[in-house]
Amino acid sequence: MSAAALEVTRRHGKALHPDGAPPPGAPAWIGEVDNPYLHGLFAPVTAAQPAVDCPVDAELPRELFGAYLRNGPNPLHPPRNRYHWFDGDGLVQAVWFEDGRARAGSAFVATAGRAAEAEAGRAIWPGVLGPFDKDLPGGPLKDTGNTDLVMFRGELLALWYESGALHALDPSTLEGRGLQTFGGQLRARVSAHSKVCPTTGELVFFEYGDAPPYLRHGVVGRDGSVHLTEVELPGPRRPHDLGMTARHSVLHDFPVFFDPALFARTGKRVPLFHKDVPTRFGVLPRRAPGGDVRWFEFEPCYMLHVVNTWEEGDELVMVGCRADDPTLRPDPADGPIAAMLAGIKLQANLYEWRMDLRTGRGRERKLDSTNAEFPRIHPERLGQRTRYAWLAEIPCEIPATFDALLKVDLDGGPTQRWAYGPGVYGSEATFCPRPGAVDEDDGWVVTLVTDTRRWESAALVFDGRDLTAGPLARVRLPARVPAGFHAAWAPGVRGA
Repeated sequence: MSAAALEVTRRHGKALHPDGAPPPGAPAWIGEVDNPYLHGLFAPVTAAQPAVDCPVDAELPRELFGAYLRNGPNPLHPPRNRYHWFDGDGLVQAVWFEDGRARAGSAFVATAGRAAEAEAGRAIWPGVLGPFDKDLPGGPLKDTGNTDLVMFRGELLALWYESGALHALDPSTLEGRGLQTFGGQLRARVSAHSKVCPTTGELVFFEYGDAPPYLRHGVVGRDGSVHLTEVELPGPRRPHDLGMTARHSVLHDFPVFFDPALFARTGKRVPLFHKDVPTRFGVLPRRAPGGDVRWFEFEPCYMLHVVNTWEEGDELVMVGCRADDPTLRPDPADGPIAAMLAGIKLQANLYEWRMDLRTGRGRERKLDSTNAEFPRIHPERLGQRTRYAWLAEIPCEIPATFDALLKVDLDGGPTQRWAYGPGVYGSEATFCPRPGAVDEDDGWVVTLVTDTRRWESAALVFDGRDLTAGPLARVRLPARVPAGFHAAWAPGVRGA
């Protein structure tokens, strides 16, 4: 690892091996790349981990039955150009819990792009920082399937934030099942953060892109039937999530978008924050045509992740993690990766928006000032009013790392916090309801952590009612787990 990479890494607080050497399981080539998001906590691993039984410190709840599953980027080849953390191939980590025992393993998402690069023995696509080659197979960006996971009709689906194919995996083995098209009916790409409605069992999704139609909204029924409609936008936008109630979707049009003239002329995708353009949220009945959308205007901002959305009488309420000023401010000292680091430094706080379907008016307010993201709720209460959310606290001086787990009371009660400790960083948590529980927070919270002082990883299990008591149990994982993105809980899934 070069002196330049060490300096950038230290400045951004990334945990390194004392001598700067790659951590266990990392490819040797990362030492040649001056990018902190290929080192330390973010260093990729070279191989998937076969499922094995894991030792447990303390005692796991015997009623905890299912799989914690987490996706994330893991590049297999040296980058062609400037590497961005979002470029890596999807790698799914799994911890299966049953009868007080735990198994763990991992598997790569079997995308066409990963197969093509494996055959070529090198990186083919340049990554999200470009420069872009429109003549590459499948387009200028590789669909990595690295962002999100959702369980639907007994399958685990890996999704990509730029909108891509649905890559299906067996949740018990992580074995790839190919692309899920629902018998050829799905003629759209699917973005990350698609949601399964616990009331109807439907998969609700959206697709966005740089060419018309800029936004499409879709629903897949329990029977695999697909409803798809176009929603008109003034140009290409960058939505990352959507709100969903039992009857409606809330689509996002933020004033953060590329300069279309620059993109047409050079292919450069430079997102700009237009402070004079309002944020718009479009409310659409679930299976209505796109022309029925009703737009509500709010203060300019950006949001990556929705906490939850529900209906209160004539109002739709959406709570999310809002960035009030997503302006990218690259630091010249960060050199060729300044643009990537500027984007990762976004700060977000809990915020509430209300949309009155009777009057057409909107209201908004800030709920909390903590820099926190990657929210999770009780999965069976998605689209219904919820009181609690579990989030990852992000230290401002160390972007894209999670140093504590939070339980936030949306009714204004005190926030619970558990700090992982020096050099230990977490993942997105999932809430796992206790069978037969009545209270919303009666269950367990599961997350993965990596200790960068020892390069050891573990799954932590907390009582959802009291994070401050610390983990009930710690599952020692067989190999180091790199930093990653989003997680899912698959109840009742056994590990093979």
